[in-house]
Amino acid sequence: MGILKRYDTPPVPTENRVPPEATCPGPHPEPPVDLAQRSLPLLSTDRVWFRVYRLQHAPLYFSRSGNNRFDPPAGEYSVLYLGQDEHCAFIETFGHPTGVRFVTVSALRTRGLARIEARRPLRLVDLTGPGLARLGADERLCSGDYGSAQRWALALQRHPERPDGLCYRARHDPSRLCAAVYNRAAKSLKVVRLGSFTATANEHLLAELLETYAFGLLDDTV
Repeated sequence: MGILKRYDTPPVPTENRVPPEATCPGPHPEPPVDLAQRSLPLLSTDRVWFRVYRLQHAPLYFSRSGNNRFDPPAGEYSVLYLGQDEHCAFIETFGHPTGVRFVTVSALRTRGLARIEARRPLRLVDLTGPGLARLGADERLCSGDYGSAQRWALALQRHPERPDGLCYRARHDPSRLCAAVYNRAAKSLKVVRLGSFTATANEHLLAELLETYAFGLLDDTV
């Protein structure tokens, strides 16, 4: 009969221990050299999207400034950022990484809400699930360094399957989806303006948004 050895503290199998440095995710990897030969995880959708925009500008704004996650690294294309619903558009605009939990009346007055409809199904690279692993990417692509994300966005924009854009989870509310639409799909989009957040027609919507995200409303106009 074998002898049962007693331990005051259960032993840790050394062969399965993870080195401390492996717990740090580090920078996201660059696009693989064979990305153009891989099949893209494409999501075909004709869903309605929403966008918050400054009222002095047109609702459709395709960015190439480099200040946003999937902007082009050197102006090679431009990108329109959208949210799956009014909640997503709101929190991605007014959410703040420092944890600020209020919005001002003046900020709401200068911004409008628009519904973006697609005249045809958009073909978006699905970055919300197993598609990330199929591409050789991971969640850091949608939450980490902008430089890496922009190089990936460029590589995907140049892919032979010519996607219309990217679908990914919202940073401030991962239960909701966002889209980064390349300007090649601009002519396929239709805009319906829904007015400012302080418009009478949007009073109930604003109250719901503030309650959902526990935001206070600061009246800085008095």
